[in-house]
Amino acid sequence: MPITPTTIDRLGSGVAALLRTGRHLGSRVATELYGDLPSSGWALLVSLERDGEQRCSALAVQAGVDVSVVSRQVATLERGGYVERRPDPEDGRASLIGLSPAGVKAMAATRAVRASWAASALAGWDDEDGRRLSELLERLIADLEAAGRPAAAPPPRRPADAAPR
Repeated sequence: MPITPTTIDRLGSGVAALLRTGRHLGSRVATELYGDLPSSGWALLVSLERDGEQRCSALAVQAGVDVSVVSRQVATLERGGYVERRPDPEDGRASLIGLSPAGVKAMAATRAVRASWAASALAGWDDEDGRRLSELLERLIADLEAAGRPAAAPPPRRPADAAPR
């Protein structure tokens, strides 16, 4: 039986609540561990940890924002000692941004705090429930990503003057 509109609404509300909770907890851990560092910078740190050094333009594409926004965030992270900048060997005009040793340490501390909170929140769950939820979340993410991809472009139309006679 296909999923009902009521269930879709309930899922949408649940995902929105989960995202709000995640943002709240992310801000809380950042504030507790690092003071007034903007939480928006943590998304960049996650990207750098996951994917390694990158140009600001690549970080902007991942974040879905203008490069000027990322440049300001990187400057804040750089002043805080969380990232380092070095010349891009492929293009001397550009810089590569990477985690500094302090940034690596901050990410590890953040993960430890989040893991502790998650362990506390999930203390009443059994492993099978956790595995099943993980599988369903992975499926949901894959399906949402697939649905959000642009459809394949139709083949180019031939100009009218190139039509067979």
